[in-house]
Amino acid sequence: MQKLAPYSAHSEHGRGRQYTEDSPSYRSEYQRDRDRIVHSVAFRRLEYKTQVFVNHEGDLFRTRLTHSIEVAQIARSIARELDLNEDLTEAISLAHDLGHTPFGHSGQDTLNVCMKDYGGFEHNLQSLRVVDVLEQRYAEFQGINLTFETREGILKHCSKKNAAELGDVGERFLQGRQPGLEAQLANLADSIAYNNHDVDDGLRGGLITVEQLREIRLFAIQCETVSKIYPQLDTRRMINETVRRMINYLVVDLIETSRARLLDSGVSSIDEVRNYPEPILMHSDAVAKESLELKRFLQRNLYEHYRVLRMSKKAGRVISKMFHAFMEDYRILPTQYHEFSALLSDHSESGLARVVADYIAGMTDRFAINEYRRLFEPGELT
Repeated sequence: MQKLAPYSAHSEHGRGRQYTEDSPSYRSEYQRDRDRIVHSVAFRRLEYKTQVFVNHEGDLFRTRLTHSIEVAQIARSIARELDLNEDLTEAISLAHDLGHTPFGHSGQDTLNVCMKDYGGFEHNLQSLRVVDVLEQRYAEFQGINLTFETREGILKHCSKKNAAELGDVGERFLQGRQPGLEAQLANLADSIAYNNHDVDDGLRGGLITVEQLREIRLFAIQCETVSKIYPQLDTRRMINETVRRMINYLVVDLIETSRARLLDSGVSSIDEVRNYPEPILMHSDAVAKESLELKRFLQRNLYEHYRVLRMSKKAGRVISKMFHAFMEDYRILPTQYHEFSALLSDHSESGLARVVADYIAGMTDRFAINEYRRLFEPGELT
């Protein structure tokens, strides 16, 4: 049995589920959440949703699935050191990207533009919609009926307008409160995994170089250390060792800084964490600055690389054309989407747009490409 700090989330004192269920046997409420996420269709689809590279560009690049597993590994290790709830931390980490569109951020941005007159599209809100509504597995309720604490962690960002429509899970955005520590941790672990593993994938794909990265302090210090200890190491292993040390450096700083801040804050319950004026878990100022430098480097040199931008443009056209085709005639949607939403029966344009967005957001990269061909290429009639 894990020792939990008084300010962590204790499943027996949680705020419950939207639909009342009997307590699980031989596992905690948060273990049940994690298990339901892993068994969901949306989680399986993450295997074929891109991180930076489109899925078919190579088998060794990260996908949303491998990213989510890596986030969970980092977050759970830190949770153990800080005496936070490991099961809840893992559940949030595994679920945080369930609402992502195909083709990474370019897919989300395009779908948001398409939905601008219908409430917009944001992947955090879509992740919550997936677990609350779209997963259809249980006889007694729609969605997978996760606990409040897991749902709270999934929803990292939310406008006040959207928060007002979300009930209990939207309250903190209206009241200026913080999420629980496990949610704060999953968010930080997401950034650690995302930035450092994009370095690895960017180097592997030839979009950025070691020489460029030697100008970035976070990479340069660890790379120099590796080169001194292992002067004969081949380039691939040198990169792997450097990235490994970068992650460890960030994790250690996060643990030590957060441990000190927890002590200084004086919080002794999850309610006090939520009422604290700012997030408690964070990096030191110096390390946060180094992380920001790396993030800005990746934005300029990786995410805005011409090859990535070409892919983004193509992805945008695929999603935009499909969206408008389905809006022009919803009958070409798969039959289950006709039956899924009662909004179609009253001819609500915004209701139809949301159903179309749900369909497109749920696609994998390769399914989106194939569906586009079926819709627009003469040789693909089914």
